[in-house]
Amino acid sequence: MQLRQRATRLRRLDDVLGGGDTFRVYLGEYQATKTMLRDGSYTEATGHALLSVLSEQAQQAGWAAFDAGKHADASSLYEDSRQAAVESGDASLAGNALAFLAYQRVDADHTAGTETAIQACHVAGPDAAPGVRALLNERLAWTYAISGNAGETERALDAAEAALGEGNKNPQPDWAAWVDRNELQVMTGRCWTELRRPLRAVPVLEDVLARYDNTHARDKSLYLSWLADSYLAAGEVEQAAAVTGRALELSAGVASVRPRARLAPILRQLRDHYDVPAVADVLERAKP
Repeated sequence: MQLRQRATRLRRLDDVLGGGDTFRVYLGEYQATKTMLRDGSYTEATGHALLSVLSEQAQQAGWAAFDAGKHADASSLYEDSRQAAVESGDASLAGNALAFLAYQRVDADHTAGTETAIQACHVAGPDAAPGVRALLNERLAWTYAISGNAGETERALDAAEAALGEGNKNPQPDWAAWVDRNELQVMTGRCWTELRRPLRAVPVLEDVLARYDNTHARDKSLYLSWLADSYLAAGEVEQAAAVTGRALELSAGVASVRPRARLAPILRQLRDHYDVPAVADVLERAKP
């Protein structure tokens, strides 16, 4: 289907652009397909396929809205995506819509976020493609980490790794194709950072970020923020300052609110060490 191929191509924009640049593009695609569903004439099978594409497009637009700081829009689009996925009979997409909602909710309500992430895994089910199960389990791990539950975090990460180890027995949807061992390694480091376990987090993040291309500026700057956070937790102030500087450079000009939001508490902590030259330098560079 041409619409799905177009969604696949447009999804690649998120590799290099922030949500502030892509939101209107993705939202326009979603609205056009919604109009087609409402006004067009088609078979039942085509209708289900259109609903599946609509669900993908709503997730793309919702993610861009979240990245741009439009949280009400993101939540509404994720809910629309879930409904369209259920109507289309696509359990994996329905589970992913819930995982997006969990990722958004967990900061404000740890319990609600974790419960939604658990539901996401159940909805997708054990027959989902390995990449889908890996994605949903790593997002479940994230909610457990935010909640401070180290044991369940590790179990969910192990489940994600086991799913990736199965290979591609089932057809892999493009929206989950970016999930690989590097992505899982990043999430592992992020989780251990949130759990205040820097001795586990730092080696993992250092290793994967050394291979992470700077063209993915938004994502790399975000991941560097967790590395800087872990260095601070370990008392390595100069290293934290150096990594924070790298993150600031990469995030400059990226149309996403998230890198700066992630770096703000790190910069506040660094102010306590202003007498360290590397810290003073990065604080000066961080000024608006």
